[in-house]
Amino acid sequence: MLKIRDAILSDLPSMLDIYNDAIRNLTATFDLEEQTLDERKKWFNKYGGNYPLIVAELEGIIVGYSCLSKFREKPAYSYSTELSVYISSKHQGQGIGSALMNEILGRAAKLGYHTVIGGITGGNEASVKLHEKFGFEYVGCFKEVGLKFGKWQDVHFYQVMINEQS
Repeated sequence: MLKIRDAILSDLPSMLDIYNDAIRNLTATFDLEEQTLDERKKWFNKYGGNYPLIVAELEGIIVGYSCLSKFREKPAYSYSTELSVYISSKHQGQGIGSALMNEILGRAAKLGYHTVIGGITGGNEASVKLHEKFGFEYVGCFKEVGLKFGKWQDVHFYQVMINEQS
């Protein structure tokens, strides 16, 4: 049974494996070099409070994770947040992304965010479908902003409004 919960430090090696696989094989991240456990510990320690980091656990194995991050540094952006979702390549297409998205968006609403933004590299139709399933709308494209695998990559931005009163 799939369990969605807060990430803990002992989840980090599994999360690192998922992320490093994405670095090696996908354009979902623009990191070009695999991360070390120490580098990911620094990343992990940025989360908590208004920036939750959650994992999907299936039969004791971490199969995906999601987080909310600061959208921009300036104070007026404090009611906006950016979403990330990563799923193990062995567990894609099994509803794990939807379970993570449902939980992280619920947390975003409880935390009082007004909008959630997702940046999706061009060609990642599975991510587009996942975001659209949860009400995200396409709002724009930054063209050729990343060079990965020898090709210029576009980033398409999707946005959902979650707390209209904020």
